[in-house]
Amino acid sequence: MNFQIATLLGQDGLTNGAIYALLSLSILLVFTVTRILLIPLGEFVTFGALTMAAMQLGKTPQIEWLLLGLILIDCALDLYQEFQNQRLKHPINRNKLQKIAIKLGYGIGMVLLLNNIPLADIPMAVQVTLTLCLIVPLGPIMYRLFFQPLADAPALVLLIVSIALHVSMVGVGLLLFGPEGGRTQPFSDSGFRLGSVMLKSQTLWVILVSLFLIVALFFAFERTLYGKALRATAVNRMGARLLGISPVFAGKATFALAAFIGTSSGILIAPITTLYYDSGFIISLKGFVGAIIGGLVSYPIAAIGAVAVGMIEAFSMF
Repeated sequence: MNFQIATLLGQDGLTNGAIYALLSLSILLVFTVTRILLIPLGEFVTFGALTMAAMQLGKTPQIEWLLLGLILIDCALDLYQEFQNQRLKHPINRNKLQKIAIKLGYGIGMVLLLNNIPLADIPMAVQVTLTLCLIVPLGPIMYRLFFQPLADAPALVLLIVSIALHVSMVGVGLLLFGPEGGRTQPFSDSGFRLGSVMLKSQTLWVILVSLFLIVALFFAFERTLYGKALRATAVNRMGARLLGISPVFAGKATFALAAFIGTSSGILIAPITTLYYDSGFIISLKGFVGAIIGGLVSYPIAAIGAVAVGMIEAFSMF
């Protein structure tokens, strides 16, 4: 092994490690706030990559129907709960009814929008935005449907539900995207020369965006009211509830953040590697290793451990 080969392997290891670091932070965030090991996090990665690839081929991503279907179930449960409250002579919750209307309008609007615009011809930034708008809402909806009713259940029950959800999402991914892999166009085709080694611009995109998201998460949890509320829930769920912090809000917010980070990771690595409907588990497993290195407690150590996993993977392949 010479310096050039070591630099190339280090470039690949750092790129993969940056993605693993994002996923390990997401796993750690969800676990500390909700006690849930988010096994299906990798499916957000593959769904994001395959949805973006479908748009660039001019195909309407079928995941729009999954989003609309889950929104309908979510709204039906909310309406049933409101009906039960009416039977108990409670006043009408107009705020909840307004939220139901907004969710229904969002789902229907996304379906109409995606079926009436030339997806292959729109700018890549718009494709990225549409992909995030399609997949990120799946996170809080999944928490509402599958985990919120079991919020006080033992951790083992939550783990079993998480594994079952992962298996179901893999099957849904096969149904929506098919067995063929997907790959997207790079954000830019330029490169940068470092001595005798050419650095890919997409690699720099992955590293820079990953660093930006990590720093943004740090400031969000340190400087914003909602971030501090999530930190309080992670430290003491009962104490946070007594202070008026809703555990339901905390769960939905962490799932939304995890879905956003997972989808963004899929969009970032899709130009580098071909992803399939079942590729998510292996990717999230490596992020999980990073979270375990951090003891499912320490965010910095988890991020460093995830980068170390990426480096070890790259050099061991050589």
